[in-house]
Amino acid sequence: MNKQIKLEDINDNRPEVIVTSLFSPVLENTLPGTVIAFLNVHDRDSGKNGQVVCYIHDNLPFQLEKSIDNYYRLVTWKHLDRERTSMYNITVMASDLGTPPLSTETHISLHVADTNDNPPTFSQASYSAYIPENNPRGASIFSVTAHDPDSGKNAQVTYSLTEDTFMGAPLSSYVSINSDTGVLYAICSFDYEQIRDLQLLVTARDSGDTPLSSNVSLSLFILDQNDNTPEVLYPSLPNDGSTGVELAPRSAEPGYLVTKVVAVDRDSGQNAWLSYRLLKASEPGLFMVGLHTGEVRTARALLDRDMLKQSLVVVVQDHGQPPLSATVTLTVAVADSIPDVLAGLDDIKNPDNSEDSDLTLYLVVAVAIISCVFLAFVVVLLALRLWRWHKSHILQASGRGLVGLPASSFLGMEGVQAFLQTYSHEVSLTADSGKSHLIFPQPNYAHTLISHESCEKNGSLLTPIDFQEGKDEAASVQVSSVFVYQYIISQMHYFLYKSMCFETCIMQKV
Repeated sequence: MNKQIKLEDINDNRPEVIVTSLFSPVLENTLPGTVIAFLNVHDRDSGKNGQVVCYIHDNLPFQLEKSIDNYYRLVTWKHLDRERTSMYNITVMASDLGTPPLSTETHISLHVADTNDNPPTFSQASYSAYIPENNPRGASIFSVTAHDPDSGKNAQVTYSLTEDTFMGAPLSSYVSINSDTGVLYAICSFDYEQIRDLQLLVTARDSGDTPLSSNVSLSLFILDQNDNTPEVLYPSLPNDGSTGVELAPRSAEPGYLVTKVVAVDRDSGQNAWLSYRLLKASEPGLFMVGLHTGEVRTARALLDRDMLKQSLVVVVQDHGQPPLSATVTLTVAVADSIPDVLAGLDDIKNPDNSEDSDLTLYLVVAVAIISCVFLAFVVVLLALRLWRWHKSHILQASGRGLVGLPASSFLGMEGVQAFLQTYSHEVSLTADSGKSHLIFPQPNYAHTLISHESCEKNGSLLTPIDFQEGKDEAASVQVSSVFVYQYIISQMHYFLYKSMCFETCIMQKV
C-alpha cells in the first residue's frame, strides 16, 4: 500500500525584486502621478511564505502602487526640484509574510533633469556706485553679478542696460556693460557741474529655450573734483575794458566799507568754500579785506598825502585740493568831495591818449620816406637821360650819327637847365597857419605821341591850389600832412610827363 508523504514548506527563500522599466532622468517639472519605474516582485516559497509586501521610505517624493499580480509601479506624488535634489537613491524593500519574515532591498538611482524654471537673481535689490568726475574714458566703474541656479544653458547669464535717454541722449552714450562679465564702463568723462547722478536699470537674462530675466537698479553718483576756479561776480569789468572805480571819502573813519568782492564757485563742498585776502595794494596798510565776507574796508584814517588813485588786488581762493584762485583789481578814488572825485576820474579811467600825436608821427615818417624814394628816382632817371644824350652826342661827333642834322638840333646843357627850370614848383605858406597856397603841375595827357613843338612850348604847367584848414590846430596839422602827400604824388606824375617829353625831343632831334 502506497503512502503519500507531504512536505511542509518553510520560509527559506527571500523575495526577489526586478526593475523591469526605469525612466531616468526625469524632468523636474514632471507632474505628480507620473510613472518612473515598473517592478516585478516574487517569492519562490508558498503560502504566506510566498506572499510579498513592497514599500519605500515615506520621506521621498515617490510612492509604490501595486498594479496586477506581482507587479508594482513607482510614481511621483510631489513636484521635483532639481535645484534641491538632482539625484535620488530609492530603496525598495520587499518582505514576505513568513515566519520569520524574509526581506530584500533593491536600490534604484534616479536622476532629475533640469528645466529653465529659475531666473537669474542679483545678490542685492539695488546697487550704488560713485565715480569721481573727469574720469578717463573707458574706465571700469562698477560690476554686477547675477546667479542662476539652473544648469547648462539655463544658467548662462548675459547682461544688458535697459534702453533709456538722459538729457536728450541715450544712456548707451554714457555707460556700457560687458554682456558676459557684467562690468560697467564709462563711455564719456563725467562733469559734476553738468551731471550729478545717473539712474540705470541692469537686466540679467539666461540662455534657456524660454529665457528668463530679472532687473536691478543701479544709481551712479558723480563725485565733485576741484576743477573750477572761483568766479568774481562783483565788481565786474565794464564792457569797454576799463577798471571800475570805487569811492572813498577822505573823511572816512577806520573800518569804513568801501566795497565788497562777491565770488562764487561752481564746485560743491569744501571745493566751493571761498576765502578772500589782499594780495597787493599801492598803499600797504590802508585797506583790509574780510577773510570770509570779501568786504573791503579802510584799515586806518585817510591822510592828505594818500594818493587819489588807490589800486588793490584781491585774491579769491577755494579750499579744494589743490586750491584754485582768481584775482580782481579794484581802483579806489580817494577824495573829500564829489567835484574832487570827478576831476580825478578822467586821469584814473582815461590815461594819456597819444593817438593824435602817433598819427601825426606816422604821417611825417611816411612823407619823409616818399620824399627820399622820389629824390632817388629823380637822380637815377636824370642820370639815365644824360647818359643817353651824351651817347648820342658822341655818335654825332664821330660821324656815326645821323647826317644832315645840325649840332644845334641836339639838346645841350642849356636844354637840361631849361628842363630843370621847367620842372619846378612853388610852395607858399602864409604867415597864418590856417591857410596854405600850393602850386601843382597840370600835365597834358591828351595825346599819346608828343611832338617836338610841345617840347619847346613854354606854357606854364603849374596851377595854383588853395587849401583852407580847420580851426582846430591838431586837425590843421593832419590836413597839411595829407596835402603834402598829395603834392608829392602830383610832382611824381609831372616828372614822369616831363621825362617822356624830354626823351621824345631827343629822339626827334636824333
